[in-house]
Amino acid sequence: MYPQQTAQRLIEVALAEVGYIEQGENLTKYGKFTGADGLPWCGSFLMWCANEAGVKIPNVVSTLAGSKAFKVKGRWHETPQRGDLVFFDFPDDKVFRISHIGIVIKADKDGDGWITTIEGNTSGSGSQRNGGEVMIKTRQYTAGGSIVGFGRPNFAPSELDFPPIPPKVAKVKEKK
Repeated sequence: MYPQQTAQRLIEVALAEVGYIEQGENLTKYGKFTGADGLPWCGSFLMWCANEAGVKIPNVVSTLAGSKAFKVKGRWHETPQRGDLVFFDFPDDKVFRISHIGIVIKADKDGDGWITTIEGNTSGSGSQRNGGEVMIKTRQYTAGGSIVGFGRPNFAPSELDFPPIPPKVAKVKEKK
């Protein structure tokens, strides 16, 4: 188990939920936790995961309000990092605003514009923002895509965030 308040712990909690399926129309333990049971639950899923991981984030039950809160706090970014919250506006869903959220578990390191996420209330081929399941997804974030931006939680530093310090090598003078 990773330390609380870290990106690694948030991802660990979310990964353990992959495969969870709602019990009726938008009825979930995540909605019960946030008091929004029966409503689309991608934001409730993230609030639950953040709580379990000890990570403080703005309220993202309303994904639009959550994105605004990250912007106000100066925690909004256009380049993803592992642990970021990713905000979506799907162009074909007839909802012309941010309407979905996930967690970045693998950021684009090769410059190819693809990330891997964990998202609640999505599906494999149906609705991407109200699909009923927790899933791992691969998403493109290049221009013209559905990703609007990234909210970066203020994680506690972790030893995993820093490269290991090499051991000191003692210099020994040779006798002549």
